[in-house]
Amino acid sequence: MQTERDLARLLDKAHTLPLCPGVYIMRDKRDRVIYVGKSRKLKNRVTQYFQNGEKNPKTARMVAQVHDFDYYLCDTEIEALSLENTLIKQYTPKYNIRLKDAKSYPYIKLTEGAYPRLVFTRKRDADRGKYFGPYSGSGTAYKLIDLLSKSFGLPTCSRKFPRDIGKERPCIYYQMNRCCGVCTGRVSEEDYLLRVRAAADVLSGKSREVERRLEEEMYAHAEAERYEAAAQCRDTLTAIKAIAQRQKVVASPDTEQDVIALYSDEACSCVSVFYVRSGVLHDKADFLFGADSILETEDMTTFLCEHYKAREYIPQKILLSFEMEEEDLKLLSDYLSTLAGRKITVRTPERGTLRTLCDMVEKNAADRAKLYKLDAQKDEGTLAHLAALLQLESYPTRIEAYDISNLGREHITAGMIVCKDGKFSRADYRSFKITDLDGVDDYSAMREALSRRLAHLEDASGSFAELPDLILLDGGRGHVSTVRALLDEMGLDLPVFGMVKDDFHKTRALCTDTEEISIARERELFSLIYRIQEEVHRYTVSRMDSAKRRTLKTSTLTKIAGIGDSKAKKLLAAFGGMGAIKNATEEEIAAVRGISVRDAKAVWQYFHGKADADLEKKG
Repeated sequence: MQTERDLARLLDKAHTLPLCPGVYIMRDKRDRVIYVGKSRKLKNRVTQYFQNGEKNPKTARMVAQVHDFDYYLCDTEIEALSLENTLIKQYTPKYNIRLKDAKSYPYIKLTEGAYPRLVFTRKRDADRGKYFGPYSGSGTAYKLIDLLSKSFGLPTCSRKFPRDIGKERPCIYYQMNRCCGVCTGRVSEEDYLLRVRAAADVLSGKSREVERRLEEEMYAHAEAERYEAAAQCRDTLTAIKAIAQRQKVVASPDTEQDVIALYSDEACSCVSVFYVRSGVLHDKADFLFGADSILETEDMTTFLCEHYKAREYIPQKILLSFEMEEEDLKLLSDYLSTLAGRKITVRTPERGTLRTLCDMVEKNAADRAKLYKLDAQKDEGTLAHLAALLQLESYPTRIEAYDISNLGREHITAGMIVCKDGKFSRADYRSFKITDLDGVDDYSAMREALSRRLAHLEDASGSFAELPDLILLDGGRGHVSTVRALLDEMGLDLPVFGMVKDDFHKTRALCTDTEEISIARERELFSLIYRIQEEVHRYTVSRMDSAKRRTLKTSTLTKIAGIGDSKAKKLLAAFGGMGAIKNATEEEIAAVRGISVRDAKAVWQYFHGKADADLEKKG
């Protein structure tokens, strides 16, 4: 903990800072970066941390751990904002909020080609496909694909068009009138494209335009006595209106805006974002942060910049439920305008319908935070019980669990999962490929995995720099004894327990290297340990299977003359699998970067040469 002398030293250093834009980096006694911030007046902002006075409890906890700080001077506030974002990503400080990586956001992609499809993806490629989103969750994206596919009769099968037109009987979805039946050959390419474009318009927020066009087509078909076509338009129109009715109307039909609210207390913070498109609530997202994450109104500039950098579309208007200084609002508006390539206005409404809308989103943030705190209290009670049962010296905020999976002597994999405050932290999961063993030896594999993980405790930043409060091993006393010996050698005193299974592979007890501790009758505790054991097993097996599949795939291609591991990986990445490579032409294979015409010919002949030779013999 800090002494008065430490605080005075830090305050004296802060007084030497200039009154200009800049970024500051707070470090603890182990020289780890624990917080990164920015300010338009660096001296004023940093001195506030070390002066006596009332502070937010979260900020006070952070300041109590500061041993020293660094800083960077910037020419402009936008430069400071950009540098702050870069440093937060580089160091992932404990007290800064961290948004989900943009790569993991779900999108809906409209593929290119003669018969485009709506598909779910988490990856934005530099291709000719059109992307919609990102969406707040995969469930939202899948639900939209399903609704639009049903509404416009779009195929969801694995058939390729036009290649598979007329080759097989229509599937049950065609018989249920959920698919227009491209495979029958009765649907023209022009008709299909009209359906797809209408679906894309709905995703773009132009559902009213689609409704208007469908109404015009329906009446035109009816007047021409094309009653079947008119009925089809009517049914599609009904489905589109049903989708629209699921969305809450919150503004006039031409309104495009995001509404953002912040709720924060000592226990947690929640940012709620409502995305309003064509006057309806198109989607919403809640971002929750625990007690350690500092998120006040002055931190929202950084949050919003990172949030919109991950999104394809920024509306012209962004409404905030909370007050921000005029300088921060201008900075944010200028930054987002540069990002979007057009003018973006960020403001806080004070009265009227817009203020009412902000209040509604603010209530959503408060309610979501309330649910988060109820869940957290339940988890805290379970973890406190665990600490008492295992006689731990500290509350197990960070639990690390390990498992070993193998396929004979090949693909020996150790998996590590992390549980923070009773919740799985998937961003911190890691796997270790074990290669230095003579044979199958779970004890040695576990020792190697823990040795490699604990070697990173001295890292200045990152998840591995954090000391686990509890280590759980999927195994018995032998595993615990092995890891305990390793910890003694490294001079570490960390609690280690094994997760013991019964004859039905269900968690029975926790164990040390000498005794077992039954948890069978501790319902909440049993549930926690069971979930941890199942999760670490699932993750480890999935990593082992992934390594096995990569080897099997590349080993097939590497049998081809001129194709090594590097070229095999390029081919698999380009085509997405062996099936696509087998069906590709020489020209398509040669189009892959790094693959020569000679390589392409060798690959094609490997899969097709024997069949062609057989045909020549028959001829």
